[in-house]
Amino acid sequence: MKLGEIQKLIYARKVEFGIYLKDSEDGQEVLLPGKQVPPNAKIGDEIQVFLYKDSSDRNIATTKTPLITLGQVKRLRVIQEAKIGAFLDWGLEKDLLLPFREQTYPVKVGDEILVALYVDKTGRLCATMKLYPYLSKEHPYAKDDRVEGYVYELSKNFGAFVAVDDMYSALIPQKECVGNIKVAQKINARVVGIKEDGKIDLAVREKAYEMINSDSDKLIELMEENGGSFPFTDKADPEIIRTTTGMSKNEFKRAIGHLLKIRRVKIEKDGILLLP
Repeated sequence: MKLGEIQKLIYARKVEFGIYLKDSEDGQEVLLPGKQVPPNAKIGDEIQVFLYKDSSDRNIATTKTPLITLGQVKRLRVIQEAKIGAFLDWGLEKDLLLPFREQTYPVKVGDEILVALYVDKTGRLCATMKLYPYLSKEHPYAKDDRVEGYVYELSKNFGAFVAVDDMYSALIPQKECVGNIKVAQKINARVVGIKEDGKIDLAVREKAYEMINSDSDKLIELMEENGGSFPFTDKADPEIIRTTTGMSKNEFKRAIGHLLKIRRVKIEKDGILLLP
């Protein structure tokens, strides 16, 4: 018998409160409650069921089809917050637990979140928002394709982890994390590379030569808002540049270089001056 999966089991015997199903391979039995028993079912029939645990942590079968099965990644709605985590609606009578330790950001009632289903150390089915091991690396995309994705986790070391189409494994590398990227954010991005194992690298910005004019316009606007200058040059610390402009140091240098070429700025010892 396979906890968390849809499978066919054999009608073994009837009891007052339902029927017991057995596995043809090992003979294990599990209860299918009476209200779940198909009409006209008889001993020896194969019945398709899903196996999970009841409120007493006993294996139990249901003929209902859950919204998610073991190893799948699906969107589920938060219906209750509790001391141990949150509970999700997965289409069955007993709600699905999402423990606090499996949350990549705080959730609240009404949220629709992307989760995977796994078996925890105690043998119970639980949800996790840590999706990396469950996302597929087999996808139809190629370099420079446009994709839509969901940011499910942020890492200072690696960048933003993204579920493309809610099913494929992707990453916006830290150097590409420009602007204000947040968890739970839906993004439109460009495929900039595909690893040997199929994982996708993304960028939320266009190619450098396509962005140079818009980046230059943005810097002019920011300098105008700042009294006509920046109090640093293109040699400034990358974090200062990113915090002030939302650009990487290379993007900033390219845009400033363009503005120098068209004589819209002047680089001084301690800053950059906007020219009329």
